[in-house]
Amino acid sequence: MKQNEVMAHLNYHHLRYFWAVAHAGNLTRAAAELHVSASAVSVQIRRLEESLGHALFERRGKQLLLTEAGRLTLDHADAIFALGDELLGTLGARGERARQILRVGSLATLSRNFQRQFLAPLLGRDDVELVMRSGSLTDLLRQLESHRIDVLLANAAPARDGATPWVVHTIADQPVSLVGHPRRARRGDDLRTILGREPLVVPALESSIRLGFDALADRLGVTPHIAAEVDDMAMLRVLALEDVGLAVVPSIVVGDELEAGRLVEIDRLPGLHETFVAITMTRQFPNPLLRGLMSG
Repeated sequence: MKQNEVMAHLNYHHLRYFWAVAHAGNLTRAAAELHVSASAVSVQIRRLEESLGHALFERRGKQLLLTEAGRLTLDHADAIFALGDELLGTLGARGERARQILRVGSLATLSRNFQRQFLAPLLGRDDVELVMRSGSLTDLLRQLESHRIDVLLANAAPARDGATPWVVHTIADQPVSLVGHPRRARRGDDLRTILGREPLVVPALESSIRLGFDALADRLGVTPHIAAEVDDMAMLRVLALEDVGLAVVPSIVVGDELEAGRLVEIDRLPGLHETFVAITMTRQFPNPLLRGLMSG
C-alpha cells in the first residue's frame, strides 16, 4: 500500500486511543479514562499499527514505551487534537499552523550561553515549540534512547563502544581563559605571576577543564590559591562578577559580560579548551528541526 493510501484511510478513532495511552503511559489507566475495556483499547492500537506499518509501543515488563515511530505519531496526534480543540473553541476563527516540536536535553551544569547560541535559529519562531530538559548525563542518555528527547547537549562525549547507539557531533571548541573583574587586570604580568598571586574560581575536579588547568599549573611550578571550586558554569560567572577571584572559564560562558565590560579577559590559558557536543541517535524519522541546526 502506498503512503498516500495509508494516510487516506487513517482512522482518527484509533489515533485517539493511541494518544490516550501514550499520555497515560498505561493501558489500563487510559481505558478507564476512555470508559472502555483495556482489551478494546489494545485492539484499536493494534489496528492503527497495522495501518501505519510500524509498531508504536514496545513493552518492557509492565511498562509501555514509545518506539521512534510512536514518538513521531504522538507529535502529530498532539497537533491534530490541539487543532481540533481550537476549532471547537473558536469556530470561524483563523487557526494557527501546527507547530513543530524539538525536545532538547542538556546537562544541568552546561553553559546557558552555549545552549542559546546552538538554538538561536529556532528562538522566537512562531511555528516551533522547544521542550527543554536538564539533568545528569546518565538520565539524559536514557531519555535519548527512549525517544523522549531528540538531542542531548553536553561538554563531554560519553564513553561508547561498538554497541553504543549514540552519535556524537562536535558543535564548538571554545578556548579557556582567566576572567575577572576589571580591577584585577594589571598590564605586563605574566601568567605564572598571575596564577601565583590571584585567588581563583575553578571548575570541579572531575571536569576536563580542571584536569587541564591542574596540569598547566604543575608545568608552571605554581601552587594556585583556590578561592572556590564549583561544578556550575553559571556560578563561575556569578563569582567572577562578585570579584571572589579570577574564573577559569570558557569565554563563551561570559560572553555578555565581556562585551559589556563587566568582566575582562586577564589571560588565555594555553592548551586549554572546552568542547561542546550534541549527542543524537540514528533515527528512521529524524526531526527536521534538528537536521537544520546540525547542518548550520
